Amino acid sequence: MPLDVLPAFAPPQVEIQAEAPGLAPEEVESLVTLPIESAINGTPGVTAVRSSSAAGISAVRVIFNQNTEIYQARQLITERLQQATGKLPPGVETPQISPTTSPVGLVVQYAFTVEENNKSSNSTLSTQNSALSTSLMEARRIVDWQVTNRLLAVPGVSQVLTFGGDERQFQVLVDPVRLAAFNITLDQVTQATQKANVNAPGGFYITPDTEKLIRGIGRIESIEDLKKSTIISRNAVPVRLQDVADVQIGAAIKRGDGSFNGTPAIIVMVNKQPIVDTPTVTRAVEKAMGEIKAGLPKNIKVTTTFRQDSYIESSVDNVRSSLIQGSIIAAIILIPFLMNWRTLTVCLLDFFLTLLFGLLALSWLGIGLNTMTLGGLAVAIGTAIDDAIVYGENTYRRLRENKTSDNPLSPLEIIFEGSQEVRDSLIGATIIGIIVFSPIFTLPGIEGKIFTPMGIYYLVVVVVSSLESLLISPALCAILLPNVTITKREQGQT
Repeated sequence: MPLDVLPAFAPPQVEIQAEAPGLAPEEVESLVTLPIESAINGTPGVTAVRSSSAAGISAVRVIFNQNTEIYQARQLITERLQQATGKLPPGVETPQISPTTSPVGLVVQYAFTVEENNKSSNSTLSTQNSALSTSLMEARRIVDWQVTNRLLAVPGVSQVLTFGGDERQFQVLVDPVRLAAFNITLDQVTQATQKANVNAPGGFYITPDTEKLIRGIGRIESIEDLKKSTIISRNAVPVRLQDVADVQIGAAIKRGDGSFNGTPAIIVMVNKQPIVDTPTVTRAVEKAMGEIKAGLPKNIKVTTTFRQDSYIESSVDNVRSSLIQGSIIAAIILIPFLMNWRTLTVCLLDFFLTLLFGLLALSWLGIGLNTMTLGGLAVAIGTAIDDAIVYGENTYRRLRENKTSDNPLSPLEIIFEGSQEVRDSLIGATIIGIIVFSPIFTLPGIEGKIFTPMGIYYLVVVVVSSLESLLISPALCAILLPNVTITKREQGQT
């Protein structure tokens, strides 16, 4: 059964993002967001369309009704987006659909920090440490090219988001004075920079025996290649980028940042796909991260700042503690009052069989384990223990009275009569439990989606407990209790 923090309470949603470099929020709203919304409106199953426009980016969230299949919804949105793409202004990138994620999709979050080497009085050692150190820009490059790609390959991971650090850029910082001195326009510099990183096809060189590909290698491999790129040639003398600009490696302009304990950091957030087991995905991500750490520079430290599976483990531990405490309470009650290990065994078997059948029923209904269903289980434990004790104690009492009777009946008849005696009480208690919890199913909206699984699991356990006490408990009593021995103290009490 899949484990998660909360049940699936959010309706199917599709999120669309479109980047519009250089546009103000008002322009993004009128030129990008509005055409996308117009194309989306009228899609079958859509209940709401929400959008936000910021500087250079548009985000549109499309919400479908609860019964819509998520992949069908994504297909419908993809078809509608084709109509909107042609209406977008030049320079706006093609709208992208974000990967499918769970409503509580964040499973693990890491912080990558760069530890500074300790200063040394030895200048040689200090120089070596400086050479071996890793900057935050280099750490971001490692995260983007190694960590992200490795984590996306983990089954169940839908998205890896990265914040903070310095994004590495080849920057051409034009000097207006030198531009004027060489009589070169900024547009010429821009075109030369764009053409400096292109491989040009040259066709084929064909001979009777061979065929060779001809191409012009123009892609830059270092900052020096970019510096030597030619803007224009005059009288056979080239004017290069380095003549009119400072060409360097620098950090991109930041849109947001990341930190950990007051230290600049790179934050990596791993989101999971819907309807997948959170603990399984978490363990797979942690295994992959362990492999990644082995190849990282020594001064890059990776810290886990969030782990959703920890909350699930706490919930499971709480239920486990409740089960143990319930078993101990049942033993404490039965041992001194009944003084019979067979009755104790029947009650504990009833209790654990109820929980087992309840889990099987939950799996058959297609409901996974989460904090809400585990909460319903914790509440239902008291009812399960009560049913087990009531039936076990009543059957044992009837068998004890039959042993001392002048005309004893068959133990099987006594067990059957004992079952009939408590049947009405068990059924009445079950009906009362259903009535008490029925208002949960009237909660509307998100509240209903969250709390309904708890009510379902409570009712399932209550019903299963009653049925188990009426159908399976008699068989257990028939196996364990017919040859019960009556002590002298019990004979005196009888």
